[in-house]
Amino acid sequence: MCLPLCLIACARETHYVRIAKPPPKKIVVLPEKSEDPTFKPYVINGIRYYPLPDSEGFRQSGKASWYGAKFHGRSTSSGEIYDMYKVSAAHKTLPLGTHVKVLNLSNNRKIIVRINDRGPFVKGRIIDLSYAGAKEIGLVGPGVAEVEIVALGKEVGELKTSGGIKPVVEISDLQRGVFVVQVGAFKDRNNALRLAERLKVIFDFVDVTVYDEGRGPIHRVRVSKSDTLSKAGEVEKKLENMGFEEAFVVSL
Repeated sequence: MCLPLCLIACARETHYVRIAKPPPKKIVVLPEKSEDPTFKPYVINGIRYYPLPDSEGFRQSGKASWYGAKFHGRSTSSGEIYDMYKVSAAHKTLPLGTHVKVLNLSNNRKIIVRINDRGPFVKGRIIDLSYAGAKEIGLVGPGVAEVEIVALGKEVGELKTSGGIKPVVEISDLQRGVFVVQVGAFKDRNNALRLAERLKVIFDFVDVTVYDEGRGPIHRVRVSKSDTLSKAGEVEKKLENMGFEEAFVVSL
């Protein structure tokens, strides 16, 4: 496909608050507290958060970046005001409010952050840390680093068994939601509309959304609503095979 995409990979959006149905919650019983050191809890504001088993959790490896003064004081996707001097993060798909452990693989420094924003809208980058979060793990200087993300679950009780005490944690269903695939971002509205018209032959859902961060509008072309990450991933792969190598999944 030779249609010029004019992708603006590094553009971020001016965030608008979406009133969405919260993701379904579920309860998970973890292994015994003394049984597996990989389930060591992290205490945040007096509440224990545990890494989740692979069958229930979310692990992701890729590049992390950070955002700062340009977005300081603006609304995030959760409706909170972004404060670059507080620890927070943006992620494309995890439910807002999810706590994750971020490990900088270059120096083994780690931090626990809460997802309260969407982004980064760049292929291959998996999380955007606030300035404070980035500083904590040595990310401010290099700007980008390879990291591993592990989702955490909040402890809501304990289960006493003959073999010991097992933590009971509450998590959102991390694999379900409303997901679309962003195909391109354009300064020129006509380029976005031409691509959208072409994609309507293939996909039932095609949307062009306008964002403006103060330097002129950006027109984002997104397609194919899916209710699971796996289905959205299949659409992403299909688009990559069609030549849209910068396509990526994002949650609505």
